[in-house]
Amino acid sequence: MDIKSVTRSRPGRLIAACALAVTLATPLAVTGPASAATTLTVAQSLAAQDGRSASVTGYVVGQPTATNTVITSNYTADTAIAIADAAAETGTGRMLYVQVTAAWRSSFGLLSTPSLRGRQVTVTGTLTAYFSHGGLKNPTAMSLGGGAGPSPTASPTASPTPAPTGGPYDSTYYASAIGRTGTTLRNSLHAVIKVQTKLSYDQVWDALRDTDEDPANPANVILLYSGRSQSKSGNGGGVNDWNREHVWAKSHGNFGTATGPGTDVHHLRPEDVSVNSERGNKDFDSGGGAVSEAPGCYTDADSFEPRNAVKGDVARMILYMAIRYEGDDGWPNLEPNDSVSNGSAPYLGRLSKLLAWNDQDPPDAFEKRRNQRIYERWQGNRNPFVDHPEWARAIWS
Repeated sequence: MDIKSVTRSRPGRLIAACALAVTLATPLAVTGPASAATTLTVAQSLAAQDGRSASVTGYVVGQPTATNTVITSNYTADTAIAIADAAAETGTGRMLYVQVTAAWRSSFGLLSTPSLRGRQVTVTGTLTAYFSHGGLKNPTAMSLGGGAGPSPTASPTASPTPAPTGGPYDSTYYASAIGRTGTTLRNSLHAVIKVQTKLSYDQVWDALRDTDEDPANPANVILLYSGRSQSKSGNGGGVNDWNREHVWAKSHGNFGTATGPGTDVHHLRPEDVSVNSERGNKDFDSGGGAVSEAPGCYTDADSFEPRNAVKGDVARMILYMAIRYEGDDGWPNLEPNDSVSNGSAPYLGRLSKLLAWNDQDPPDAFEKRRNQRIYERWQGNRNPFVDHPEWARAIWS
């Protein structure tokens, strides 16, 4: 990638409402199955490049000039902007390239209005590739979403609607699942959470530095099993380094580290190299001998028991994987069972123990923050069992 002159600043946050529509003198044709009912994040829009019409909210981060190039100064045209979920985003893979047609160029083109960079905007148009990159074309509405600033003469000032009680994801993200149980709940949740941005294995390093940041020391991450706070830069393969632990062991289904389940940050966590190796690909259960570098953890020949503070976290990560990967997108159908001798089969146990851990260790502030960061900044999807732990029993009763 080639992105210039970007400085880090506070990440942006998703506004809770769609921008008011703007009517053009000559409406532009929009392809896609239906108009957008809610505003998407950039991450969600990148995962939905299927020709639908949608409204997307993000921060203007620069002008795209090629598939992997976004410039942040000395702009050359008013014909395109790149938006992202964070105002300081530098990774082009997490940017949406937006076509700026003639009706909007004087107010939303960076050559004419360079002060637009860093501002939050909402754009409605067709989600389809632009510059051979995730994009939005043929805009039918563009407005600022977060304060006064440039906007087209024909555009009324947008008035954000307050988020519904409980957070916008609760009333809209899970709308198709609320009130369901068993197989219908499972199917509804799968349809919701499979819409995600897929990361490369290299991108996982950066994601974990963000999602598992120590709240008491932003230069560190918290290691899952050992609970140790360790420098974000102390990753690698050496003794006492931290690496990327697959909580659903990647050999259980042989999905490796290819983009997909092998890079899904909802079950990847920082862990001490030695502890990661000691866990290996064992199933989860109680008992065994103490793990010397991970106080409160135990292991034997066929199972691993995490410390009490993260037992529920481990359970909810495993249950997420079972719902997300149902065998319909080229990956194996992952499923928890009550065995601890699953080998390379796409199963992981022990389910009865995982359900008990989910009950005894409910989501804490760290786990909830992690879920939100994955949703807002990295994958655009959520772990439903962090938001609704009761759904575990509703599905696997």
